[in-house]
Amino acid sequence: MTEQTPPRRYVSTNRRVREDRRFVAGRGHYVADIDRPGMLHVAFVASPHPAARIVGIDSAAALALPGVWDVVTGDDICRATLPLMNGLETPAVRRFPLAVGEVRYAGEWVCAVVAESRALAEDAAERVRVQYDRRAFVLDAEKALLPDAPPVHPDHGSNLLLDKTFTWGAVDEAFAEAEDQISLRVIWGRNSTVPIETFGVVAEWDPWGGVMDIWASIQMPKYADQIARALGLTGNAVRVHYDVDVGGSYGVKRGIKHTVLAAHIARKLGRPVRLIEDRLENMRAGDAHGPERIFDIDVAFNRDGIIKSMQMQALDNAGAYAGRAPFQLGKPIGAIVGPYRIGSVRYRAMSVTTNKTVQEAVRGFGQSPTNYAIETMMDRVAEHLGMDRLELRRRNLIEAHEFPYEIPSGTKYDSGDYHTVIDKVLAHADYEALVAERDRLRATGLCAGIGIAACLEPSGGNSSFEPLLNEKNRTSTWMEAVRINVDATGAITVAIHTTSAGQGHETLVSTVVGEALEVDPDLIRVVRPDSLESLPGNSPVGSRMAIMMGGAAVKAAETLKAQAIAIAAHRSGLAAADLRWSDAAVHGPEGVVLSWAELVDITHRRFHDLPDGMSPGFAAQHILQVPTGTELPKDGRVQMYPCFSFEFHLVLVVFDPVLAKPEIRRYVIGHDCGTVINPHIVRGMTLGGIAHGIGAALLEEFAYDADGQLMTQSFLDYLMPSSHEMPTVEIVHHCTPSPHTVFGQKGSGESGYLGAPAAVSGAINDAVAPWGIALSKLPIRASAISDALAAAEETRQQGKTE
Repeated sequence: MTEQTPPRRYVSTNRRVREDRRFVAGRGHYVADIDRPGMLHVAFVASPHPAARIVGIDSAAALALPGVWDVVTGDDICRATLPLMNGLETPAVRRFPLAVGEVRYAGEWVCAVVAESRALAEDAAERVRVQYDRRAFVLDAEKALLPDAPPVHPDHGSNLLLDKTFTWGAVDEAFAEAEDQISLRVIWGRNSTVPIETFGVVAEWDPWGGVMDIWASIQMPKYADQIARALGLTGNAVRVHYDVDVGGSYGVKRGIKHTVLAAHIARKLGRPVRLIEDRLENMRAGDAHGPERIFDIDVAFNRDGIIKSMQMQALDNAGAYAGRAPFQLGKPIGAIVGPYRIGSVRYRAMSVTTNKTVQEAVRGFGQSPTNYAIETMMDRVAEHLGMDRLELRRRNLIEAHEFPYEIPSGTKYDSGDYHTVIDKVLAHADYEALVAERDRLRATGLCAGIGIAACLEPSGGNSSFEPLLNEKNRTSTWMEAVRINVDATGAITVAIHTTSAGQGHETLVSTVVGEALEVDPDLIRVVRPDSLESLPGNSPVGSRMAIMMGGAAVKAAETLKAQAIAIAAHRSGLAAADLRWSDAAVHGPEGVVLSWAELVDITHRRFHDLPDGMSPGFAAQHILQVPTGTELPKDGRVQMYPCFSFEFHLVLVVFDPVLAKPEIRRYVIGHDCGTVINPHIVRGMTLGGIAHGIGAALLEEFAYDADGQLMTQSFLDYLMPSSHEMPTVEIVHHCTPSPHTVFGQKGSGESGYLGAPAAVSGAINDAVAPWGIALSKLPIRASAISDALAAAEETRQQGKTE
């Protein structure tokens, strides 16, 4: 049941996104805008082979060019830095910014050429001669598990990085007792977010101050810490400048190898260094590919459609090095049954190395592929039973009165009203008319289908999947911090401690602080100190900033208000319990006791009017731990994320059976992320996520040929949705506030994307169902649809002639 929220001045109102002004006016401050005196530039020599031993490197011709300063090799950087951090306990799977001894995927960086311009560095790179001894390679995840598979890291002993099986509940008993069961396989193709801006970094070493300054287009936690560790520096010897705008990310802007390389060169040569990927470098070797996952699912159910148990095996192709990729199998554990009452689950998470580009964190951190697998499973069960897909879901959805609801893996969902959201979408879309339109289109000879997807967005990200998959990792803290300062003029400045990665943090923080203090958000300045001046934080990952940064900001504002009330009580002789904050002032039973102006004057100038023990100045800070994130996993069970947003997608897709180019005629999404802080930001997140999901469903894939070469190295080959593919999206809102957050807000940074691939895939499968076709690999290209239809029609015609 939707709760009635108290009226608010600024939260949930249609206030403009304050960052938009500078972006629209071309006043953003990106890493490419950083220009340090005497700056050098980097280009790369990349491996043409997916696997080979490096026999020798001849850089003499390159170094002979005027303006070329250095050619750095893997051996150079191996001697000067520590291996990049790896989340799993796989010490023999070492990764450095450049290939050391051998290359493990086509495009891997072998040498870094340093010159006075990027163009000169590229010219010099062409003069470097590398001698290779080619080795056998493996690209396919299943083949990588075979005993005779070429080892990507021979010292590791196998290509298996992770193999953990979790059993929650009486799975075997449920399968034995269920009236029916089916098995299915679905495949999620390798794709990513591919932002407009590639990764860039500028590094400058100050030998006299002993500080490495870093400007980078980052979105990742513990960035400065990892740089310091790799370079052998103390943490306070690395200064990351957070006042750099990021031109798109959604997970992939990690850039640790880029940064360690640039920083090493800057320290070695004593000159500032700029490393900005071109598109080819980014797509081939930018450590920015996403999951490539095979799901094998067995599901047990009764003939009334009630699902009793599920077994899921997820095999993920991590690429050549471990990185963060295996952990993307961990986050989905927090929503492993989606929004459904499935009583028991067995989940096997497997990750392997292959001779492909490294996979890193991508929007949703593995949740969207799992949602696709679960929703495809629901469609297959409905088809098997001859039951309506909506009815099957309704029978299995968690009821509103059941929250907080604990799923088999130990996570409690905070709140929700899934049935109401679905009913709102169906009413808005006029579902019966939509079905009639699908049938009318089919009667004209077109293929038409309706897709549905009911998905969760775990939000408020914490780190609990790390100790769950690696018992030696004991991390349970995943904090975010905000500092508020009121200066002697009464102006409010809020400090946040992360880069601007496109989620509207300045708007978020000014809005919630304005709400808490009852001050116009436009009067509040938001700043981003560098890492040496910052409080602890973990960046915008896991749809967490509205929950964590917003929560920390409100808590800091409440501390300020408590200070003000204490001062007012001291000055007036009234009890603090009789005082209240309103309109940026302290009020008592008979009116204003302490105005904002006098409060500022006392805190900054009149120490004699402060209560005993109170420090002068008017400032507060708060470091917020993840709500519910207080314990380590136990016995394979974990409270993963504190909040769970819900989305329901309804899609009508139409295409000609010969050309088979899907056209999305209708797209309606019901969205519940609790209390919305800023509607414009949430809408933008949702629309962008749907576009990303359409790309994953129909177009986007990092495809390799049989020789191990990446075939999609530019936007000529790696196809992304444009305005032609993006439909008008109708958003239906609903609000079930979270009990764990200051305003009831949940996350929305990954919304849209988490259900769009499943819904679009479902629509296409509904469109081809009359031919008995089931397409189970994403992306579903037009060629795959037309080939399947042609084969089905040929079979049908043969049947008629026999």
